[in-house]
Amino acid sequence: MASYPLDGYRVVDFGSAWAGPQMTHIVADMGAEVIKVESRNRIDYGRMGGAASAKDLLTKTPEAIVTAAPDSLELNPVFHLLNRGKLGITVDFTKPKGADLIKELIKKSDIVADNFTPGVLDKYSLGYESLAEIKPDIIVVSLCFAGHTGPLRGTRGYAPIITALAGLDSVVGYPDETIPCGPRFAFGDHVAATHGALAMLVALIHRNRTGEGQYIDISEWEATTSLLGEPLMDYFMNGRVQGPMGNRDIGIAPHGYYPCKGKDEWVSIAIKTDDEWLDFCNATGNTSWIEDDRFSDSYSRLLHQDALDELIIQWTANYTPREVTEILQKASVAAAPFMISKQQYHDPHFRERGIVVEVDHPKSGTETFYGIPWKLSETPGGIRRSGPLLGQDNEYVFKEMLGMSQEDFDQMTEEKIIY
Repeated sequence: MASYPLDGYRVVDFGSAWAGPQMTHIVADMGAEVIKVESRNRIDYGRMGGAASAKDLLTKTPEAIVTAAPDSLELNPVFHLLNRGKLGITVDFTKPKGADLIKELIKKSDIVADNFTPGVLDKYSLGYESLAEIKPDIIVVSLCFAGHTGPLRGTRGYAPIITALAGLDSVVGYPDETIPCGPRFAFGDHVAATHGALAMLVALIHRNRTGEGQYIDISEWEATTSLLGEPLMDYFMNGRVQGPMGNRDIGIAPHGYYPCKGKDEWVSIAIKTDDEWLDFCNATGNTSWIEDDRFSDSYSRLLHQDALDELIIQWTANYTPREVTEILQKASVAAAPFMISKQQYHDPHFRERGIVVEVDHPKSGTETFYGIPWKLSETPGGIRRSGPLLGQDNEYVFKEMLGMSQEDFDQMTEEKIIY
């Protein structure tokens, strides 16, 4: 029977919102026991998109919302997605007794993860230096907007701020637009989360070989900038500043989306080599284009993209995206339908590959998540459960794992330490 590759490893997770929780759900999918730390005084903001009204979110404290409507913070499917497979505890670590409880848990753990602004955990003696004193081989991965050193240390920002500073927004959009346009979704959070999960695994390998723990400092905007190798090299080497190019490419033509039969139906086509161009012309029945000097080689096609696109549109408009894809893929030409989420959800390829997964949640019922995109043959991992209810694993963690007596557990609850 297939096992989980990270069985036996434990992660204490202070992450909230998007980047931190996604980073740790990746290792939870692979079998790590991830314990999410919240309190009624510090609820993961990701819970706040549930059933609580907009007015409540703006005018009430999280504690007041939980008190008035306990289930209101248990209904956000995005929170469930980003915290899938995790245990959930509530501890107010801003109080000394709460911080001491967290330290006892960390003594039994392998990794601590957070995406706080620099210095937050240090205020409660939960920073790396303090934790390394009580557990020298601990691995701490701290993910924040601009990293924990340098002039921008402590900068605050949301997803659009990350991609703006990273330079991504400078190459997104169309050349004639005067207002910068970034990606709609939290691209920087996704990128940094993946980097963080990879860094955890690298640090675990090192610790298992040497016994040494370490501190991992990840800047979200630097992680995002690492994907812009071509624009950076173009400036460093040639002094050129790349700007938005729409759907076109600096060295490939044709390259972009082309309208097809039907309303708002598109297909993506990219042709890199002259051989691919010949295959394209033959497959589409437009062999006369082969003799056109404007398209005779890759460089000529780059110079005459407007004319080239007009001709291609005249052809694609006669077919559906699926028909264009079938014709071109048979000729070994890169093409694929432009798909929206609805089409992906029903697509048989996505279904067979497990990219769409249905998971049950005790409060909100069956929800649809994205699956695990990598397929390990022997240790594939899996989504073991949805995101945790607030504090649902307090008794297991504190009484069973840490050996706390019922009397002490009740006392800590009464004092709002376990809260």
